[in-house]
Amino acid sequence: GPSNSEGAGKVSLLKKVPALKDGDFTLAECTAILLYLSRKYNTPDHWYPSDIQKRAQVDEYLSWHHANIRANAPKTMWIKVLIPLFTGQPLPSEKLQEVMEGLSTSLKQFEERFLQDKAFIIGSEISLADLVAIVELMQPVGVGCDVFEDRPRLMEWRRRVEDAVGKELFFQAHEMILNIKELSNIQIDPQLKEHLAPVLMKMLK
Repeated sequence: GPSNSEGAGKVSLLKKVPALKDGDFTLAECTAILLYLSRKYNTPDHWYPSDIQKRAQVDEYLSWHHANIRANAPKTMWIKVLIPLFTGQPLPSEKLQEVMEGLSTSLKQFEERFLQDKAFIIGSEISLADLVAIVELMQPVGVGCDVFEDRPRLMEWRRRVEDAVGKELFFQAHEMILNIKELSNIQIDPQLKEHLAPVLMKMLK
């Protein structure tokens, strides 16, 4: 149901997604949820390594990610699809250019500081760091801003992530994002538009 409903507030005090409810236990924030699930289900070690230094490298990336990749990549989807859908008017192209410039800076740091010449962010095996990064970077792709184009090192990393996850599962997981433009054809409840439009506009100020 709606994330601002009373029921959602019982799962997440912030009334935001993602949120997890496991029996009587509730948890918010995607990184915390991923770490919880990896520990509870004893996932293969490469996802969140037991080696203290490799684990610290995953933690380092996850800490950096929020203020860099996540701060810019999802905004492309809001600017090109979601905000026009809820407000009924497109945002000026300068806004997208500003976001893409910030994202380009973050991608340069991502390649030079984290990826370097490695197969994955922390070495030869995929980890939670790679998963968190790829789902964010597929969002611009879904709205026609291919961040992998003209970045061969980044493109090769994406292919390795696809292969490690399994191509079928990878594209199944990203199906909604890659078809996000289809949302432009749906009818939005006028009251929901009225409620969300100013909130969405405020997000990008």
